[in-house]
Amino acid sequence: MQDLLFLTQRIPYPPIKGEKIRPLQILNHLRKFYNVHLGCLVDDPRDLEHVDTVRALCSTSHFATLDRKRAKLTCLRGLLTGEPLSVTFYHDKGLAAWIRNVIAEVKPAVVFICSSNMAPYVLDTGFHAPVCLVDLADVDSEKWRAYAETGSFPMSLVHAREWRLTAKLEKRIAHETDWSTFVSPQEAELFTRLVPECAAKIRSISSGVDHAYFDPAWPGAGDSPPYDTSCSNYVFTGTMDYPPNVGAVSWFAEKVLPLLRRVEPGCQFHIIGSSPSPEVLKLAEIPGVFVSGRVPDVRPYIANATAGVAPMRIARGIQNKVLEAMAMAKPVVVTPEALEGIDAQPGTEVILAADAASFADGCLAAARPEGSLIGAAARRRVLADYVWAERLRGFNPLLGIAESPGTLPLSHGCHP
Repeated sequence: MQDLLFLTQRIPYPPIKGEKIRPLQILNHLRKFYNVHLGCLVDDPRDLEHVDTVRALCSTSHFATLDRKRAKLTCLRGLLTGEPLSVTFYHDKGLAAWIRNVIAEVKPAVVFICSSNMAPYVLDTGFHAPVCLVDLADVDSEKWRAYAETGSFPMSLVHAREWRLTAKLEKRIAHETDWSTFVSPQEAELFTRLVPECAAKIRSISSGVDHAYFDPAWPGAGDSPPYDTSCSNYVFTGTMDYPPNVGAVSWFAEKVLPLLRRVEPGCQFHIIGSSPSPEVLKLAEIPGVFVSGRVPDVRPYIANATAGVAPMRIARGIQNKVLEAMAMAKPVVVTPEALEGIDAQPGTEVILAADAASFADGCLAAARPEGSLIGAAARRRVLADYVWAERLRGFNPLLGIAESPGTLPLSHGCHP
């Protein structure tokens, strides 16, 4: 088999957040066809215990330890170099040296990069592999634009700078690589409008969900629930220092939950996910709000929920939290932003709501018998359209992979 250099900004394990889930699934797909050389960073000390698990999936690997507090200071050099701070934050000299060595010694036939932040590691070397693909997943610059437009001074200026420089990097990626891929048609179409001259090299390859893991019939389904199920429970899962998630749960706790508790005083809102910010922790002071932090398994929380909620105000790409709850046959109440990129029918497979009053009504509907019907339909939609194996086949023609594993990929030329 030929060699493939695979870069991702975080160790792709455990698969508990979107930026780990998609790279892990892609890595497992690509290792069927290539000798994979993985380079990534480990920014959570708890993830160090998983290094051997990931190393076993690869021919060679390099795991750079990232101290987040130190990186927040050292990344400020980007103010002098003109780089996005999100690029300098993830820059590690040891990882850069390892990448240069792989390029020189292995000369990979394919370079596969997850996220724009990691692309300069290769682009700045001047190396041109026969095939180079960057899975941007989302148009990150648009996220920074939203932060700049909705945030307050002085961070709005920092975010505006990040928006401008990330957009510049994304355009560089579009021009200097063979393919730029995204998790939804909407993200791909948006990027095409930004770089129309590269339209032929832009593709949408949706994410999926591990339907066998997120299965309503999983062996632990009958275990004791992690909270009181004598009342309605609404669950949000995600990384809880990520600003869009912080904004989403704050809006639900402050605007939606009070409306729900007028109808059902005992109903509860559970915020499940790692690294809750001080703002999220403070929400636990609101009656009915519970902040759990990182848990070993989110399935008990989803399985015993009345409904999953995704009250996103800012969102990019596909929300894994929505697909996971759908896979577990739970009704999910979503804002339009949270539903983007997911082909599910509002009213029959998900419950769509745009404002606080309609969101509360949607949660109450999920608690009625119709909620179980919507959950069952959601599970059927996942099995029909969001199985990972089928979704990831979309990368095969871009990389020149023959359909049967073990067949040498067909390389094609690339030009910077």
